Amino acid sequence: MSNGHIFVGELIGTALLILLGGGVCAAVTLKRSKAFGAGWVAIAFGWGFAVMIAAYVSTHLSGAHLNPAVTLAIAVKSGAWSQVPVYLAGQILGAMLGAFLVWLTYLGQFQANEEPTLGIFSTGPEIRNPIQNLVTEIIGTLVLCILILTEGLTPGLGLSGMGVLITALGVVGIGFSLGGPTGYAINPVRDLGPRIVHSLLPIPNKGGSDWGYAWIPVAGPLIGGALAGLLYNVAF
Repeated sequence: MSNGHIFVGELIGTALLILLGGGVCAAVTLKRSKAFGAGWVAIAFGWGFAVMIAAYVSTHLSGAHLNPAVTLAIAVKSGAWSQVPVYLAGQILGAMLGAFLVWLTYLGQFQANEEPTLGIFSTGPEIRNPIQNLVTEIIGTLVLCILILTEGLTPGLGLSGMGVLITALGVVGIGFSLGGPTGYAINPVRDLGPRIVHSLLPIPNKGGSDWGYAWIPVAGPLIGGALAGLLYNVAF
């Protein structure tokens, strides 16, 4: 894959991921939305479908990493580091673009907003304990990345449609099982890109962007991705 294909694939794929994932959070959270109050099941499935669509679109361009933790896990597994910066550039810019498109899609609802909106864009803990929150993100990301890495052990599965579907269902499962404590960022740019956009957008009554917590959904997934790569090399 060329650097150009990787950048474009990750840009488009990550933008779609955040547009659809952030979109379900907006749909459930904003009071003037028809899906207001639909709850955690809608969010978990919404993020799973977001992964599926984004990965289907981008897999033949970039391999559909869509997540620096996945990129890191693959680099640790394979020892191939040269294109990691290209992946990261496409992912962060795509995440910011996707967050902007969420705002644009729900512009009327955001303009009528009366409550803090950070939860639409980024994650936050139910119990604020930095060590626990960090460990939660490490564990969730480790599960995601080891699933993705081991898909390659089955002939024809890794970048196939079935591989994409398994990954998407894995994200749903992580949301149901491990998402309760922190909202399962399991992806540094999924949290950081939209948090940056939230801080810049002119949303009424939006509240703060909670930069004091922002390092956890970045560091935790990166550690989890690196551990998954190491575990794969040791166990498989």
